[in-house]
Amino acid sequence: MNYERQPYRRCGRSGLKLPAVSLGLWHNFGDEHPLDGQRAILRKALDLGITHFDIADRYGPPIGAAERNFGTLFRDLGVRREEIVVSTKSSNPVWDGPYGSGNSRKHVLAAFDRSLERLGLDHVDIFYLHRDDDTTPLEETAAALDHIVRSGRAVYAGVSNYRPDRTAEAARVLRELGTPLVVHQPAYSLLNRRIEDELLGVLEREGMGCVVYSPLAQGMLTDRYLDGIPEGSRASVGRFLTPDRITPEVLAFVRALGEIASGRGQSVAQLALAWALRDPRITSVLVGASSPEQLEANVAAVDRLDFTDDELAAIEQAAKEAGVNA
Repeated sequence: MNYERQPYRRCGRSGLKLPAVSLGLWHNFGDEHPLDGQRAILRKALDLGITHFDIADRYGPPIGAAERNFGTLFRDLGVRREEIVVSTKSSNPVWDGPYGSGNSRKHVLAAFDRSLERLGLDHVDIFYLHRDDDTTPLEETAAALDHIVRSGRAVYAGVSNYRPDRTAEAARVLRELGTPLVVHQPAYSLLNRRIEDELLGVLEREGMGCVVYSPLAQGMLTDRYLDGIPEGSRASVGRFLTPDRITPEVLAFVRALGEIASGRGQSVAQLALAWALRDPRITSVLVGASSPEQLEANVAAVDRLDFTDDELAAIEQAAKEAGVNA
């Protein structure tokens, strides 16, 4: 483990520290990818000081495969359990019937037990509610999280994709139960800055950390699509990213970012990751990786996290001129 490769940031006002760049297993850890390739990515992550591995019960395909594959590979990585942070999530549909999704106590506890079984672990470090569920009383859901943390099977509780008002309410209910809500996981990138409006302020007031996913907007904030949609790319298969989202406006913005990035000695992807980390309220950015080399290139973003006022102004102007959601 190379702890010197990147900085570690406190998760809100908790004592937990996370690497600036963490590894997300949303893509590339399903059964369609060879285990040897997954193992190589995980080993490279450890070499790069990545101590935080983010999963969810739905990640695959098939559902549950990412948890199962990580659990299998963890046992031969040569790292002690206390040296890493493992997070997983539930809420989304994972089996048929009325109890296979949502945030009822029934589903949350059953889904969490299944996650631990697939992971082959006796606990995770962060357990998230993946999405809000307005059909279940928040008090019931909070009590389930409180129970899981008090049982020792999760160290910290978090939420993902919650609205600002619901985040604040969940934090209040859990605080009254004695189990702080320590982290929120929203989407955030140069193409999706919605959390700047209210959520980041709520997290700051509540003392919660912020671990963001899709900081590269599913690959749009890279140079991959500048000359068309490559065969085998995420957009070519239409999984989570469809070709219609790669608009002329987005491409114009990415080209403008490329000029700014070049002046900083970075790639577009590295600039986008560094930009997301410019705000001290952001604890960590989650990146996926299809190869060890791609992961190493992304982590290199931490070598240049500072921005001049002129650079930030140029990014804002490029977004305005391209007409993208900035």
